[in-house]
Amino acid sequence: MTSAVPVPISAQSLAQYLYQQIPLSRAMEISALEVSQDAVRLSAPLAPNVNHRATVFGGSASALAILAAWSLLHVRLRASFPAVSIVIQRQSTSYNRPIQGTFSARAALVQPDDWPRFVRLLQRRGKARISVASTLDYAGQQVGQFSGDFVAFDQN
Repeated sequence: MTSAVPVPISAQSLAQYLYQQIPLSRAMEISALEVSQDAVRLSAPLAPNVNHRATVFGGSASALAILAAWSLLHVRLRASFPAVSIVIQRQSTSYNRPIQGTFSARAALVQPDDWPRFVRLLQRRGKARISVASTLDYAGQQVGQFSGDFVAFDQN
């Protein structure tokens, strides 16, 4: 096994997986809009994520960005490493303006060229770290940025 090659997964299948495995995703009414080897984009409506100012609660925006990033790693690793656990080690989220409606987060690897090294470390040591970024979008505009370091642990 030299690299984790993702098996195609539909947006609907990813959303169902999230609902079953991460209950917060159901409460937030998250939907998957894009699922590929290169990016995952998730979306959520305002109503279950609203704050006292009738805008999106910052924790919900951060959670959506984290879930998009986590999902990207899950999709890329699930075929070759079915027993892997993926956890966030550290993260930073910044917000440019309030979000007043349905919003999305699109995740991609910070350095795609780091992927082969990440997989090799996971194979050899059973543990590896990689950085993922997400952009938060609302009404066609970027309204926030997320960056996070994730650690994968092979449980086999």
